[in-house]
Amino acid sequence: MSDSPLAPPPRANPELVGHETAETALRQLVDSRRLPHALLLSGPRGIGKATLAFRLARFVLSSAGEGAGLDMFGAPMEPGLAVSPESGAFRRVAAGGHADLLTVERAFDPRRKRLRSEIVVDDIREVGAFLHLTAAEGGWRVVVVDGADAMNRNAANALLKILEEPPRHTLLLLVAHSAGKLLPTIRSRCRHIKLSALPPAKVRALLDRYCPDLGDAAAATITDLAEGSIGRALDLAGSGGVELYRSITTMLTARPAHDAAALHGFADRLARPDAEDTYRTVEELLRQHLARQATTAARAGRTGEAARWARARDAIGEDFARADGLNLDRKQTIMSAFFAIERAATAP
Repeated sequence: MSDSPLAPPPRANPELVGHETAETALRQLVDSRRLPHALLLSGPRGIGKATLAFRLARFVLSSAGEGAGLDMFGAPMEPGLAVSPESGAFRRVAAGGHADLLTVERAFDPRRKRLRSEIVVDDIREVGAFLHLTAAEGGWRVVVVDGADAMNRNAANALLKILEEPPRHTLLLLVAHSAGKLLPTIRSRCRHIKLSALPPAKVRALLDRYCPDLGDAAAATITDLAEGSIGRALDLAGSGGVELYRSITTMLTARPAHDAAALHGFADRLARPDAEDTYRTVEELLRQHLARQATTAARAGRTGEAARWARARDAIGEDFARADGLNLDRKQTIMSAFFAIERAATAP
């Protein structure tokens, strides 16, 4: 793919697609001055949750968030949470330089040279210190925890203490792919807004905009694999997802045990230090394959088969997580995943 425009990161994205109902509800809370001190935005990965979080953060931190729906002349403002990309608030948030906004996410691990698998307690302690400072611009202080379901137990407990007694004029925005992984006590202290996957037509339109050189066939395949996530679609496009999907499909059809050389070569390529994105894409594609197999079997009434596929998916997920946590051999992890799929497919 050449000369494809890049999608802006959530903090710099001026556009929100497919979540107009949630945006309207948030705007009403702002206008009525009933915005809670903590919001939980949940839904599938890559659908725009963080984009909505930063959109609300910009609105609250700008003068637009102070007028309860009225402009400087007392006339109704435009609906929604849009802030002009030319405004100072937008630019400071986009650059990560707004003094009243703190973003918490998984940090880079210099030893393993990749992102940590979890948010740790030191990251959350920074939130407490930040919220007790005086607002630099005299208004709100906002914290976005992007990937809140990645907090470990100590980090979650530290955040819970903050949620129990938040300072005045503070807003915590928790973004979670799986809200069920959060402590129930954290969920109970947040207004929960659930976002849905995007319609395929919207994913395809955005994919065509950001990756115009894909071609119809590749774009159609990626749209199907993305399952309503534009973030996943762009990741697939950027990591050669179509070619990887075809390679996986070919090997699964041929059965790895009957084409050991091809599987070894494939796994060797994924185990290289510079193949992080490709490795992650294959991990997701394998788990997606198993989930679809389980769904197909369940819909056909083959409950035993569906359960077998579901167990294989869970086992493979645990294997990948263990490999990350213990820094195990990635080649072996990939090969084990293929053999587990073969066993699930051939079990009586």
